[in-house]
Amino acid sequence: MRLSSAGFNQQSPEGENRCLNSELWHACAGPLISLPAVGSRVVYFPQGHSEQVAASTNKEVDAHIPNYPSLPPQLICQLHNVTMHADVETDEVYAQMTLQPLSPQEQKEAFLPADLGVPSKQPTNYFCKTLTASDTSTHGGFSVPRRSAEKVFPPLDFSQQPPAQELIARDLHDNEWKFRHIFRGQPKRHLLTTGWSVFVSAKRLVAGDAVLFIWNENNQLFLGIRRANRPQTVMPSSVLSSDSMHLGLLAAAAHAAATNSRFTIFYNPRASPSEFVIPLTKYVKAVYHTLFRL
Repeated sequence: MRLSSAGFNQQSPEGENRCLNSELWHACAGPLISLPAVGSRVVYFPQGHSEQVAASTNKEVDAHIPNYPSLPPQLICQLHNVTMHADVETDEVYAQMTLQPLSPQEQKEAFLPADLGVPSKQPTNYFCKTLTASDTSTHGGFSVPRRSAEKVFPPLDFSQQPPAQELIARDLHDNEWKFRHIFRGQPKRHLLTTGWSVFVSAKRLVAGDAVLFIWNENNQLFLGIRRANRPQTVMPSSVLSSDSMHLGLLAAAAHAAATNSRFTIFYNPRASPSEFVIPLTKYVKAVYHTLFRL
């Protein structure tokens, strides 16, 4: 699996230091996804992580996976690094995080939760549409809802007949895609024509997948995809077995907890809705709110 990566002071496979667009990454991840800030304190749940591995591999955990009695149900950690990734072949987004468990003494020390890192940035000017069969047809185009086109795309020149323009959008891998945006038909509607079928074929999109466009504050157009959840019947040979991944992540967490050493995890926001790394302030607030209600 080839990866396109971006993050804080991390080299990409091509040797260049390049950051993925945070707005586009978060839009592809989903509107409820928010990555903790680098340098902040978080709570890591090994069991929740294990459940996400089971969800992503479509396989239950076998009973012979050993237990780690010394591993607590949650670890209070400091987040040292967050790297946003996108799979080159599927555009699936995920994040790599470097965590370090805090000792009981470190947990008692005063800490300013928002003193470091870059906060997550969800887009404000974008639209997302689930593709229909006609949207993915090689003979058609992409039908854009009128309000969405007027909100996100540059304005058309209606003195032309028909009104049309060329749009240039970049994806997560900084690839450039060109589309002809035209306003035509009866009744009239916004369409992306020339270039659209090339994009659909290149990304292997099908009806049920979603495409999103973002117009940012620098007057740049970006596009991304959210693939529909489809059962994965055949796992690539390069992917470890579900048992191996469970064993590896639990062993790494147990070792880190015992030695207060750094360890690395991967978070796929589209694989499972459960969060297993949350800000400490959010966790404390939820716990106190629950106790108060009891």
